[in-house]
Amino acid sequence: MPELPEVEVVRRGLDRWVSGRTVAGTEVLHARSVRRHLAGGADFAARLEAQTFGPALRRGKYLWLPLQDSPLALLGHLGMSGQLLVQPEDAPAETHLRIRIRFEDDLGTELRFVDQRTFGGLSLHECVPGDPERLPVPLSHIARDPLDPRFDDAAFHTALRRRRTTIKRALLDQSLISGVGNIYADEALWRTRLHYERPTATLTRPVTTELLTHIREVMTDALAAGGTSFDSLYVNVNGESGYFDRSLDAYGREDEPCRRCGTPIRRRPWMNRSSYFCPRCQRPPRGPAGTTALAVRSS
Repeated sequence: MPELPEVEVVRRGLDRWVSGRTVAGTEVLHARSVRRHLAGGADFAARLEAQTFGPALRRGKYLWLPLQDSPLALLGHLGMSGQLLVQPEDAPAETHLRIRIRFEDDLGTELRFVDQRTFGGLSLHECVPGDPERLPVPLSHIARDPLDPRFDDAAFHTALRRRRTTIKRALLDQSLISGVGNIYADEALWRTRLHYERPTATLTRPVTTELLTHIREVMTDALAAGGTSFDSLYVNVNGESGYFDRSLDAYGREDEPCRRCGTPIRRRPWMNRSSYFCPRCQRPPRGPAGTTALAVRSS
């Protein structure tokens, strides 16, 4: 699933090519792609008619376009394979084209939502009253992300210490910190030399500060490379894949030498996913009986 850097790349593309444009018509080609718009596809298209998009905004892995003359916002979630593409109007339809949005201007391009697995989708929602960012109501529980200037480092550390969980689980908790997924969690933990099962209650403020620094660094590096792409499912609005996968230090590098100490990177099953780590640089926490702390509790 795309994480913060990938979604931010898409947001920037939408802000450049879609914000300020007025909708001439919307075609919903697959009902599942508007399933979060409970009134259905016809209502979705009717409500977008003649509406002008405001600036493209993002919270964690979600992005939205407020409607300038409406209390609603167009909320998008890419899911596992969703793509928001700005394409020439006469370009052939993609195999998995789900939604097409045309505009009133003469720029000759349209917005397309393409989604092979149909886990993602678009929907219209009321915005949180009085919120300057026009945050859609379904996102009101999503925490700010570490690249947000309003992210509170001290409050994050306090919340971490109070949680009875492990550090990677905490990093993937979108109500605590948003935008961090499996890939960038492994990368930041490798840079901080933290094992993914380290109990959050054991983190000192300097360690939390270092971890946040590395989270921001790895996301900034990924943004500069256009995001991470392991196949053709993740692209930006111009259909171009990211290249940060070539710079990954831990994720996807099982049995390859650690770039810091040379020890082979290991992979372990974790919450229906995988965790990649260096067994030498990222020592597992030890319990009284020599077992990994919280292993029994989290299994």
